Order: sequence, then C-alpha cells, then structure tokens
Amino acid sequence: VQDAIKTALLLGAVDRDVGGIAISGKRGTAKTIMARGLHAILPPIDVVVNSNSNADPSCPEEWEDGLADRVQYDSSGNLKTKIMKSPFVQIPLGVTEDRLIGSVDVEESVKSGTTVFQPGLLAEAHRGVLYVDEINLLDEGISNLLLNVLTEGVNIVEREGISFRHPCRPLLIATYNPEEGAVREHLLDRVAINLSADVPMSFEDRVAAVGIATQFQEQSNEVFKMAEEETELAKTQIILAREYLKDVTMSREQLKYLVMESMRGGCQGHRAELYAARVAKCLAAVEGREKVNVDDLKKAVELVILPRSNIQERPPEDQNQQPPPPPPPQQNQDSSEQNEEEKEEEDEEDEKDEENEQQEDQLPEEFIFDADGGLVDEKLLFFAQQAQRRKGKAGRAKNVIFSEDRGRYIKPMLPKGPVKRLAVDATLRAAAPYQKLRREKDMQSGRKVFVEKTDMRAKRMARKAGALVIFVVDASGSMALNRMQNAKGAALKLLAESYTSRDQVSIIPFRGDAAEVLLPPSRSISMARKRLEKLPCGGGSPLAHGLTTAVRVGLNAEKSGDVGRIMIVAITDGRANISLKRSTDPESITADTPRPSSQELKDEIIEVAAKIYKAGMSLLVIDTENKFVSTGFAKEIARVAQGKYYYLPNASDAVISAATKEALSTLKNS
Repeated sequence: VQDAIKTALLLGAVDRDVGGIAISGKRGTAKTIMARGLHAILPPIDVVVNSNSNADPSCPEEWEDGLADRVQYDSSGNLKTKIMKSPFVQIPLGVTEDRLIGSVDVEESVKSGTTVFQPGLLAEAHRGVLYVDEINLLDEGISNLLLNVLTEGVNIVEREGISFRHPCRPLLIATYNPEEGAVREHLLDRVAINLSADVPMSFEDRVAAVGIATQFQEQSNEVFKMAEEETELAKTQIILAREYLKDVTMSREQLKYLVMESMRGGCQGHRAELYAARVAKCLAAVEGREKVNVDDLKKAVELVILPRSNIQERPPEDQNQQPPPPPPPQQNQDSSEQNEEEKEEEDEEDEKDEENEQQEDQLPEEFIFDADGGLVDEKLLFFAQQAQRRKGKAGRAKNVIFSEDRGRYIKPMLPKGPVKRLAVDATLRAAAPYQKLRREKDMQSGRKVFVEKTDMRAKRMARKAGALVIFVVDASGSMALNRMQNAKGAALKLLAESYTSRDQVSIIPFRGDAAEVLLPPSRSISMARKRLEKLPCGGGSPLAHGLTTAVRVGLNAEKSGDVGRIMIVAITDGRANISLKRSTDPESITADTPRPSSQELKDEIIEVAAKIYKAGMSLLVIDTENKFVSTGFAKEIARVAQGKYYYLPNASDAVISAATKEALSTLKNS
C-alpha cells in the first residue's frame, strides 16, 4: 500500500489535473510524511513577474485580472519571468473564507483610495500542491468552497467591492484519520485517488522505518545527501513524464474496459472512469510510453475505481444492480463484430490484422469485478472493504447552529437589523478604500479612521448543536411504574454523557386525561433528579396528547437556537382510550358526549404521527408491553412517522438507553 500511495503522489506530480489524492490512516502511519515528501521532488516552475497567482507565461489566457497591464519586458522584448520553487500550501483547520479565497488589502486600499485585492491561499497554491491535513475536521462551508474552486480551476471573488478572478489549479492532497470522523461521501467522490495507509508492515520494514527516522532526527543533512541523487532522478522523471503525457493516447476499447469496470463495481456517476482514464495515461507517461497498456489499466482500476466500488455488502442492492446485464451481451456483440471485421480484414490486408492483435493485447484478459459486482481477485477485497469503512454520510448541517451572537466566528455578513457582534476586520476592509476621500472631506476632526454605518459588517457565528431527546412515557395501567422508572434511568444515563454532545433530555408522561411536561428540555442532571423524584402513574391513556405535547416542546426548543435535531422516544404499547379533544378541551366534554370509537382514536394518533414526520423530527417507538397478542398499532405509528420500532418487553433502563443512543447516533450522521 505504501508503494500505491507513492505511485499516486508521483502521478499527481506529473499531472496536477489528475483529480487529487486522499490518504486515510490511523495515528502514526506516515500519512503526513508522505504527503509533505512530495514537495521535495517537484520541479521548479517558471512564473510571470508581478503575478499574484504564479501565472504560467505560456498560458496568457489563464492569467489573473489586471496582470496584462503589469507585465514587464526585457530589452529584447521578451516577457520577464522568474524561476521559483513549486509552491506547497497547507490549509489550516481554522482557516477563514477571506484568507482562503482572498479579500481587501486594507493597507494598500487606505493608501491608494481604491479597493485593492489581497490574494488568498488559493492564489498562492496555483501550479503547486494544496495540502489539507485532517480534511474530515475541516469546516463544511470551507471544504465545499475549496472543492468548487478546484473543480472549476478558477477562483472568482465577488465581495466587499471586489470583482476579481485568478487561475487555481493545484494538486489537492488530503489526509485524515477515520477514527476522528468520517469524510462526507460527496467530498471523497470529487477526489480522484482514495487510498489507506492502514496496512500491517513486515517486521523488517518496521525496523528499517525506525532506523531511517532516528537517523533523520540525529543527522538530517546526511539523510538528505543520501536521497539527493534519487530526488534529482525523480525531478527529471517528472519533467520528462509531463512531456510524454501530451502525446499519450488511449484506444476506445480501453476506455470501454474502464467504463465496464465502473459499472460492474457499482460506481455512481462518471467520475470513476474519467479519473481512471487520466490516471492510466499518467502511468504510461511515467514509464515513457505513448500508449496505455494492460498494466496501466489494471493499476488505474485499483487506484480509482476499486475504492469507489460497492462490494456486495448489501445483497438486496446487489440484486438490483444485476439488471445492468446489457453490458455483457454488448461485449459478445462486440466480439462477434470484431470476428467479422477480422475475417474481412484477413481478406483485405494482413497489416491491419497485426494492428488489431496489438490493440487486443493492450486489454486485460479478465475484469477485476465479476458480472455480479464481486471481486475476482480476493486480495483486492481488503482494500475495497477499507474504502467502504472510510465513507461518511452526505449531510450534517443540522449538527451546527448559525447565529449572530454565540459561537465561533466563521465569516462576516451584511447585518440584518442592529449589529449584535461587530466584525471589525470586515468593517475595516469595507471602509478602507474610502479613507482617503473621507479624510479630505473632514480635515478638522483629526480622526484617524472614518467608519460609516454602510461599512458595518456583522459576525456570522457557528456553534455545535445538540440533540433533544423527548421521552413520551405511557404512565397508565399496571406496568406504568416500571416504564417510568426505565425512562428515568435512560434519561439520566443520556444526561451523564451529554456534556460533550450538548444533548438535552425531556420527559413527558401521559396518564389520566392529559400529558404533562414532567422534565422540560434540560442538560442538568440535578434538575432531572429533582423533577423525577415523584413519578405519577395510573389512569387513562391519552397517547395522542402525549405525542402532540412532544411536538410542541420540540418546536419551542428549536426556536431557542440550541437544538439541531429532535428525537421523540415513545415508550408505549400503542393503545389509547382518551381522545385529543378531551385532553385539550375537557370542559366541552359532557356526560352526554359519545365516547370515541377505537378507530377514531387510532386515526387521531396516525394524524399526529404524520405531523411528527412533517416537522422534521425522528420517532423511536419502544413497545415494552409483554402481551401474548399484540395489536401491532405501535409498529404502525412508527411506520407513518418513518421512524424506528423496537419490541422490547420487560426492557431495563440500560436497554432503552442503548436503543436510544443507537438511534440518536444514526440520526446525527444522517
């Protein structure tokens, strides 16, 4: 695997447009060392003098705005350029949007009286390496912005009176530890090569690694001298490969092979085959060849398509993926057509026969994936399974709350009403171009900085959002006390672990004619213990009012701004005998009022369950009733609300707590 990572990094050095490289691995697997080591073998680049974004002299159509007016020429009329080391820019985890894409240069703007653009990290990284360590911990907004710019190859800045564009086509290298959090699937999909450094090393390799690391710590200069010759050879190889790459060709049959492998592997979209084709060409260029061969195709599949594949982890999906058996028949048709063409060509010219045979030799004899989406070579299964484990979910927006008063400052914005927290940096940037003009207008005041209301910018803050778990407990009937004690124990267990997750807990028992909020949303264990000292039990079963009260509590908590996701845990058997009207308006119920039928009560509860789903809340139904014959209505409630259902008769507080935590974890990662 170390060799595969080295090969991938070498390919990235040859072709920056290969699509990026992501390396995952646990602590101490040399991810960062390998990524940083690439910088040493990158050849220097030729840059236009006065360029802010390392402009390429041979591509004037890609130059940044305004560079054509600033270029210099020597006495012979040739464009002035300079040789500089290939840039290696690291994106820190706490990077702000303006530092990444660029913003107003306050000092120059004050001096000139005009808006002057200050390039960001993306401009510095053009034609070099952009390195992101722990990309799984990078802010979602920043990572989305970063990938959009890298995909388009251009950074367009429209903000604070600036309209500026510059090229941005670096090689993206990202590393991360999956134990610290998964990387979102759509993010990995936009990186060409995804590899893992988590492979056991042999005893001899580990000894050698420790030896060279110790030697480097003690005598780094000697290690550099040892590697000097190999480094220069690598630089030369990269320069030559870049020239070869311009002439490398791939046949249509080879492209068909890569597309077929992507289809058999169950890869979504077209990025798998696009990146694989690019990688195959790079592999040929590194070897000094102008045509892609069998080994290039196989290696491209291993580096690009294999990590993206869906290997028979879910049999039902695999059965659904079988319908694309149109490809195999097409293959048979292709082969029969090739046979007919070969017969015709045999009659016509012998030379064309030889060319066709050579082209056939350039295709692998068998596919890496079989027709059912399984792997033919079992050795590759390990790498595919690792890639599956690294995949994360797509959206986690509800785990973060944005506001103007609390949290971490992420970006400035135009204020909506009074400014609660002033973004001083953005305000000064907005005011900077007008300082010269305002100073001339107001010479007598003696003020050094002139800031007007139109310059004001507010801070946009983000903070971690906790989840709210609302226990709706059936406190009616003979088993009520057990249910209430279990709910109390589960709630206290969740609260004990809620310090880091910021989760809140609420308990709503329903009995008699109505439900009551026994414990309002809270993170306080002492408050929970005090409120839950007395557990009310007995009476009717107003289930509809219990669920309605839970929805109301959830919506109110959402408005407070401290809760991102809401989960209602209903501990009940689904049986109800009190209507919602009797719970909400008891005065309207008289002795003559007919009792609601069982079906009417059920319809009422189903309607409330549908409202839970529409409100964006999650429902977990725990049926604790130990009955020989079950109505199955509790399961129906969960189905309508598109929630989860567990039948746990005589469940303890530990079991309920575990089931709730599992459902909560799934909710947060969805």
